Amino acid sequence: MTDLSAFAITQRWPAAHPDRLQLYSLPTPNGVKVSIMLEETGLPYEPHLVDFAKDDQHSPAFESLNPNGKIPAILDPDGPGGKPLALFESGAILLYLAEKTGKFLPSDPAARWHAIQWVMFQMGGVGPMFGQVGFFVKFAGKDFEDKRPRDRYVAEAKRILGVMDGVLAGKSWFLGEDYTIADISMLGWVNGLVGFYGAGELVGFDQFKHVKAWLERGLARPAVQRGLAIPARG
Repeated sequence: MTDLSAFAITQRWPAAHPDRLQLYSLPTPNGVKVSIMLEETGLPYEPHLVDFAKDDQHSPAFESLNPNGKIPAILDPDGPGGKPLALFESGAILLYLAEKTGKFLPSDPAARWHAIQWVMFQMGGVGPMFGQVGFFVKFAGKDFEDKRPRDRYVAEAKRILGVMDGVLAGKSWFLGEDYTIADISMLGWVNGLVGFYGAGELVGFDQFKHVKAWLERGLARPAVQRGLAIPARG
């Protein structure tokens, strides 16, 4: 049996199946990138809930795996060279899983880099900007009397959606007919913007017809439906 005892995080979240990839996460827009990817690839894994209500993400156990204190993170007992690999940052994890399984990242070099560029677009734009909209619409920021900060992020979210809408015109997915980690990286964020954050009307989501159709296609995938709820909240 694989021994993961050298990793302190397993003391807080014991591995019932140490031979499987261990996922430490919460079903947030960032977290579900990895759970969706794992469901899509069929790679055996064991999910562990990192409970924000208990400040789990800032516990010494979790920070032993990710010193930045953010979900998701993974521990793969069968990493490069057959040695365990601990990894954080959702974009890096998507790339790792794509290369490990040979799925959802094109083998053609040009197409591969096009997929990666959209993952970087998500990491640098979609996530941070949509997340700020969420703060000002659903969380503490909604109580700020000055609406200029909110409006700044709403305007940027609209601009980003416009970029996405233009790219998706006439396409099923960001790379055309091929569903890739580019799509997986963004589905949770767009779904969260209009669903969990309830900002669809504020950003005029219905006007972005191609993004809306893309989201519907993504949400129709069984692996996406499962991944959006993993790990199950307590």
